[in-house]
Amino acid sequence: MNKFNVVLADKDNFVQQKLSRIEAIKKQAGQVSNINKKYDLYQQLYNEYKNFSYDSAYSYAKKLQQTAAELHDPSRLAFAKMELGFTLISSGMFKETLETLNGIDLSLLSTNDKVDYYFLKARSYFDLSDFDRNLDYSAIYNPKGVQCIDSALSLATPGTYNYFALNGLKYLRNGNFEDGVKNYASLLQLKNLTPNQFAVSACSLSYIYERKGMQDKSIELLIQAAIADLQSATKETVAIYKLADFLYKKGDLNNAFIYIKQAMDDATFYGARHRQVTISSILPIIEAQRISTVEQQRRSLFIYSSIITVLVLFVVVFAVIIFRQLKKLRIADNLIKEANVSLQESNIALEGLNRNLSTANKIKNEYIGYYFNINSIYIDKLESFQKSLDKKLSSKRYEDAQAAIKSLNLENERHQLFHTFDKVFLSLFPDFIEKFEALFHNDEKIAIADGQLLSTEHRIFALIRMGIHDNDRIAKLLGYSVNTIYSYKNRIKNKSFIANDEFEDHIMAIEAV
Repeated sequence: MNKFNVVLADKDNFVQQKLSRIEAIKKQAGQVSNINKKYDLYQQLYNEYKNFSYDSAYSYAKKLQQTAAELHDPSRLAFAKMELGFTLISSGMFKETLETLNGIDLSLLSTNDKVDYYFLKARSYFDLSDFDRNLDYSAIYNPKGVQCIDSALSLATPGTYNYFALNGLKYLRNGNFEDGVKNYASLLQLKNLTPNQFAVSACSLSYIYERKGMQDKSIELLIQAAIADLQSATKETVAIYKLADFLYKKGDLNNAFIYIKQAMDDATFYGARHRQVTISSILPIIEAQRISTVEQQRRSLFIYSSIITVLVLFVVVFAVIIFRQLKKLRIADNLIKEANVSLQESNIALEGLNRNLSTANKIKNEYIGYYFNINSIYIDKLESFQKSLDKKLSSKRYEDAQAAIKSLNLENERHQLFHTFDKVFLSLFPDFIEKFEALFHNDEKIAIADGQLLSTEHRIFALIRMGIHDNDRIAKLLGYSVNTIYSYKNRIKNKSFIANDEFEDHIMAIEAV
């Protein structure tokens, strides 16, 4: 199917190639005065148009008749009438086709042309029978068609395309599918088949395989036939319509809709009235089914979107509840915070850091998780510490309470905080150190102590990159004095080959992942 879609996408190129050939022949015909040569060129133009455009094919079939009349050549005139008959049957004009064929003097045709004549007449009767779909009239037309095939077979040379094609059509119409498969298989092995001959034969064999329940072989032949029609710019075709109908029955509505639309475009382009009527019977069904499927998908999408919206609202409400609960916990813990000012300052610094990170880089969800994780850890610690302290105070174990307060290792907590910050920051800015060091000469680069992810200098400018420019805030977050932070910043800027007033702009230009 993919190969066919590739060829279908290139259909305009094949049509343009045919139009270029036609234009070259027309130009040549306009420059020729010899009437015999002109007849031959008209024949070439007719052959180009016969499966491409009814109006043009009809026009050149008439020109063939006129030229044959000017040549006073009855044989050519009879042949031109037969070409006109082919054009009429391709357009669905059954009555006119039979009238034209019945008006031909068979004695004027060669043996091969007589075979084509009977073949064309048989097709006319069979197509008329299929179009009427009336048992009474089919009982009249089908025997006449078979009779014409028998007449053609009596003249056809065994082993030729016409011989196999006639036998194949006869077996197909009589329901002798076993012999039909063997016959068409032999036909498709013939060398030098034209694309149209291959397409017609492959389509006929596909029909037999379908009737025998061999669906895979049937659709494969339809695809090959449709590809041959596209590559030869054939517009009077059955394969792509059959392929669309087959895919519709299998439930492949998207491809079925594309192919049935192409089949209708081809039939309209050629002017095949009976094809348009046949295609019109299934096109609305496929289109309606496709629209129904699309609407169902839209409804499903709406339902899923609604569910997701409700879930998002639930998450937002849940987040608000969490924030309110955290606020209540902080109010309830005021006594503990007053007893442990240093720990409270660390927690406030962490909250400030998280708020600024969230404001400066809203698209980085990692810091939301970082914020909740750290707060959860400290709230758990505070809750545990509160329970322990309450228990000691309730039992008047004041010395134990004081010992518990002294046991708090704030320095270790601060180092753990820095390590977590460094880890999250480097996950967002994995090339921060590399780009930071690029602002210095090789002998001025900042060393990082073992066991650390960032040095103090790196960490200061990491906070600046996250949008925290205030020295006082940086000092509180890192546990230094403002003067120390100011000293660090000046020392780093002086080491860089970048101008001091441009240094922080380069830091802010470092992009996150």
